[in-house]
Amino acid sequence: MTLDETKLETFRFGESADDIFYCLVDLRVSPDGLDLKKLRLTSPRDIDIMFRETGCITMLTGQEVEVLASRGEIRMEDLHTSLFELCIKEGLISAPD
Repeated sequence: MTLDETKLETFRFGESADDIFYCLVDLRVSPDGLDLKKLRLTSPRDIDIMFRETGCITMLTGQEVEVLASRGEIRMEDLHTSLFELCIKEGLISAPD
């Protein structure tokens, strides 16, 4: 997978760091990104399955992103790229050939 095959989407449901969600999306699965309307209709029991089916590689809260940034594991100024690199490092996706 390459960086260009992913997209970083941000969703806000409030103002605190816990109300912000960052989702790295596989554009090969969902070329237009995540469909929030469809996700909202999903049963809470099935939300993990729906995220996987819609191409969500990983989803982090704003607080989790802040912690990773404070540890130097990701860079806020280049969040998409650094989150992509972290997903490769953690084995969530394969590095480009």
